[in-house]
Amino acid sequence: MKDNIRTKAIIIEKSVGEGSLNGKMEFDKAGNRDGMGELDYFDGNGVNEGIKKGVSQIIVELIEYIPNSVLSKTIMKKSTGNVTVVSFDTGEALTERISPFDTYIQIIEGKAEIIINKKTNYLECGQGIIIPAHSSHIVKANQRFKMTQTVIKSGYE
Repeated sequence: MKDNIRTKAIIIEKSVGEGSLNGKMEFDKAGNRDGMGELDYFDGNGVNEGIKKGVSQIIVELIEYIPNSVLSKTIMKKSTGNVTVVSFDTGEALTERISPFDTYIQIIEGKAEIIINKKTNYLECGQGIIIPAHSSHIVKANQRFKMTQTVIKSGYE
């Protein structure tokens, strides 16, 4: 019988020349790499090397679903903020957290449950919401969905 225990993930961030290497590697219960994972290389300007500037993108196709997982891919990473695309499999959630920055979430596929300061919001494809800085929030997947997340680091409010 196959062991159904989730893998552990290690987030990797490393400077490489003028750019940086970011990603997530998956490991099984025993600590062995299970072959899953994704690394993104950012040029010196904070743009994901795999995403071309000035070229139209189909944002929902930039990321896939992985069973029993939340997967994220950073599109741009700057000192003033970042843009990330995230996929959630059914039943997955991000733990409750508080960010010092405003965060804009837009659903690009499926439906999501976003809880801000204990108030539940249900968002459908095409809808977005601003999570105010210093607010407690949880992102939950009652069904599979994808979203973009834009964090603006304009100041410590």
